[in-house]
Amino acid sequence: MNKKYAPLFEPAYIGKLKIKNKMAMAPMGPIGYADPHYAYNQRLQDYYVERAKGGIGLIITGVTTVNVDVEGIEAPGMPCVTKCPKAFVHNASQMNERIHAYGTKIFLQMTANAGRSTMPGMVKNMIAPSAQGNRFDPSVQHREMKKEEIAQYTKDFVKGAMIAKRAGFDGVEIHAVHEGYLLDQFAIAIYNHREDEYGGSLENRLRFATDIVKGIKKACGQDFPVSLRFSLKSCMKALRQGGLPGEEYEEAGRDIEEGVAAAKILVAAGYDALNVDAGTYDSWYWNHPPMYFEEEGMYRPFGEILKKEVNVPIILAGRMENPDIAVEALGKSCDIVEYGRQLLADPDYPEKLRMDRLKEVRPCLGCHEGCLGRISKGPISCAVNPACGRESIYGITPAMKKKQVLIIGGGVAGCESARVAALRGHKVTLVEKSDRLGGNLIPGGMPSFKHYDHDLVTWYEHQLKLLNVDVQLNKELSVEQIRNSDNDVIITATGSKPIVLRQEKLKKAVVADDVLMGRVHVGDQVVIIGGGLVGCETGLWLAQKGKQVTIIEMQKEILGGPHGMPFMNYSMLTDLMKYHHMQVLTNTMVEEVKDDSVTVVQNGIASTLSADTVISAVGYKSENTLYEAIRDLNKPVYNIGDSNQVHNIMYAIWNAYEIVRNI
Repeated sequence: MNKKYAPLFEPAYIGKLKIKNKMAMAPMGPIGYADPHYAYNQRLQDYYVERAKGGIGLIITGVTTVNVDVEGIEAPGMPCVTKCPKAFVHNASQMNERIHAYGTKIFLQMTANAGRSTMPGMVKNMIAPSAQGNRFDPSVQHREMKKEEIAQYTKDFVKGAMIAKRAGFDGVEIHAVHEGYLLDQFAIAIYNHREDEYGGSLENRLRFATDIVKGIKKACGQDFPVSLRFSLKSCMKALRQGGLPGEEYEEAGRDIEEGVAAAKILVAAGYDALNVDAGTYDSWYWNHPPMYFEEEGMYRPFGEILKKEVNVPIILAGRMENPDIAVEALGKSCDIVEYGRQLLADPDYPEKLRMDRLKEVRPCLGCHEGCLGRISKGPISCAVNPACGRESIYGITPAMKKKQVLIIGGGVAGCESARVAALRGHKVTLVEKSDRLGGNLIPGGMPSFKHYDHDLVTWYEHQLKLLNVDVQLNKELSVEQIRNSDNDVIITATGSKPIVLRQEKLKKAVVADDVLMGRVHVGDQVVIIGGGLVGCETGLWLAQKGKQVTIIEMQKEILGGPHGMPFMNYSMLTDLMKYHHMQVLTNTMVEEVKDDSVTVVQNGIASTLSADTVISAVGYKSENTLYEAIRDLNKPVYNIGDSNQVHNIMYAIWNAYEIVRNI
């Protein structure tokens, strides 16, 4: 073990509960992991056991509701601790026995659900502390909760804690005076306009949350640990409008002063630990930080404030996978360091850190594509770890017959193919015509906020070296050489190329890849043709360098609209574009590119924009020429990644994993 990281492996305490190290797994929603009885299905059990096996000291489960009837949550969806207690105890007990075998403790996180923050269509009954519009669709109205419903929820939290204790959980966490969920909506004045004992003063607005912990302590005993998911600050300028890091604005939700006061009331009521972050659904990127947060450990200032104000342990997440940052935070900002998506990407992170094998840690990209970005499509997983959430049914198994596998192309799909093939015992050769691995991740990772893409390339390079993959750079094979090779399986992963505007009037535009790689000089006035992800991210990167940037998009919305990418990413990227004064012209066509200007047409009206540099970011096209030339070989030939279909990093990895694990 590297001695400077030793503090992370010292024991921690929550109340009288001893935890083997100072590292915890952050709660992440297990939507879709419930069986027909609302109990934990086998996939969810295996998912948590895998993280225990990886060395984490404390697991805090994702949200498990205490009541599905008030809001009308249909199965199979979120697990519920009270709906069928016998089934819940039966499934959770066997999971917890396995987790405890590794010396890991586990808390059940229980929720009162989302109130006005629920996504329309997910529940039948739209409720909230007070009558108000839905966060995502203001036309959808939520009615004010009845006092009888609040009392029912409170009883169900207590009942849920008793069931959790019987099922072998070491404690519970209450979800949440955090992120603008239902309990948080009661706590924040902008959402709570009640005039009864649950509204008005801060003490009244926190009554729901304090009654819950008092009831649990009475029923389960004072020594049964109860933590609270808690956002110190709301980070919102208004309803549905977040405040960016470093931006000056007047807090519309809970400010730090009220957050400190709330924390003191909650701890006095009996909470044994605060699991701290910042934000609400109205500033969603604070709770689920995309890659655009360039500061790692962004919650440390909030933890440091609370450490001085309350005398219970502070648990802190927020991109803490850099162990230097984690060690620095211990004692100053927190007592326990919490890891979320990093444990989806690599469940063995704690053990790899302990054994000084940090180069082997698969990095989280901060992309949200495999986790929260796909909740509507299925249970959460991970873009870079296809086995996440399906550990027992989708792992890598040794091949029955060892084969010689030739992979052509060293982008992310080719690298994942080589990794999986080698793990299965095949003899693997990977040929890449350039001087480095990475493919489109190299230009894509050039903006500072995308450096995790380059970290992934570095990880693949190290993995392929450890697995003895024969990597041949600066080499291009002819069709004839491939046809005459004695390989048993051939995989083409030749990627994609930027679409070049070939119309005579548009030829002066340069492609975004050349800009990102520094192959062209960029002037001060920049026009970007294409408002997709590449265009907007390239534009943001240039705007951060002081360039005046205009985005031209022919569709009515950039980035495919709010549903075209994970919403927290979309929200933060568009807010950053506004913050950096980027001009966006939608429903607009480029008519002509000249040396110092661009002619555009919007709604039938032509205008001219000054431009030193015009950048084309209109997409990529598959480079599948090689595959088409060899697809008729009398042996298996697979075409994967962008050379098959232009998509994102997640599908390049997932498709490669799926194909090669079956070769």
